[in-house]
Amino acid sequence: MQTSANAESGIAGAGLGLRRALLPELRQMQPGSVDFLECAPENWIGVGGVLGDALQELTSRLPLSCHGLSLSLGGTAPLHQVLLRQIRQFLDRHRVSLYSEHLSWCADAGQLYDLLPIPFTDEAVRHVSARIGQVQDALGRRIAIENVSYYAAPYQALSEVDFITAVLDEADCDLLLDVNNIYVNAINHGYDAHAFIARMPTRRIVCYHVAGHFDEADDLKVDTHGADVKPEVWDLLAHTYQVHGVHPTLLERDSNFPPLDVLLAEVDAIRALQANARA
Repeated sequence: MQTSANAESGIAGAGLGLRRALLPELRQMQPGSVDFLECAPENWIGVGGVLGDALQELTSRLPLSCHGLSLSLGGTAPLHQVLLRQIRQFLDRHRVSLYSEHLSWCADAGQLYDLLPIPFTDEAVRHVSARIGQVQDALGRRIAIENVSYYAAPYQALSEVDFITAVLDEADCDLLLDVNNIYVNAINHGYDAHAFIARMPTRRIVCYHVAGHFDEADDLKVDTHGADVKPEVWDLLAHTYQVHGVHPTLLERDSNFPPLDVLLAEVDAIRALQANARA
C-alpha cells in the first residue's frame, strides 16, 4: 500500500543537501542548525565503513528525505528493478517517507549522467505516468516529481505547465516544486515565472527546492547548484510561499562548497521567509 509523502514524514522547515564533502562539518554542526537533510540514495546504497557510519549517525539525529537521480522516469528502457528494490530498502532503513525523482530521462543503454527533457505530448504524459505508477507500486509509497531545468525542448505540443499538471493528475503523484528551475526556465524560454507558479496545483505540492545558478548571459541561466541563491530566486520563493503556502524547503548545493556557516546562513534565510509567510 502506498503512503503519502505528507504523512508522518517528519520533514518540515528548512533543510540542506547531504553531500560527502560536507560530512565532517555536518557531523559537528550544532543541533537545530537544519531541520532535515536530503540525499540521493544512489550515492549511498551499499556504502559502508566510515562513510556508512557517518550517514547512519546523521539520520539517527535528523529526518532524511531522498531525491533520486537514476530512475529515468521519461525513458523508454525498462525500469531498473534491482535499483528499485535497493532504493526501497534504503528508504525503509532510514525511515524516509518523502522520496522524489526528476521529471526527465537519463538512461538508454546505460546511464547518461544528465537530466534530459521529455517531449511535452499527450503520449509522453501517458508513458511517464504509467512508469511513475510502477515506481510507486515498487517503493510502496507515493513519490513526488520535480520540475526540471532544460535548455532545449525536443517537442512541445503542450506547454511545460500543462505537461506537468497532466502528469500529476494521470499518475496521481506529488510535486516537488523547484523554484530555481522555474526561474532559470522562465529566463531561458521566455515565460512568466509568477504565472507558471500560479498554475501549479497547491494540493500536490509537498516540498520546495532552491539553489544557485550561473548567469551565462542575460537570456541564458545555467542550473549549476554551485553558487549562492540569487536575490531574484529568494524573491520568487517568498512569492511561492504566498501563493501555495509554506512547505519543507531544501537548499541544494552540489559544488563550490563554501564554509558550512555560509550554507547555514542560507538555510536561515529560508526559515525567515517561511516565518514571514506564516505571519
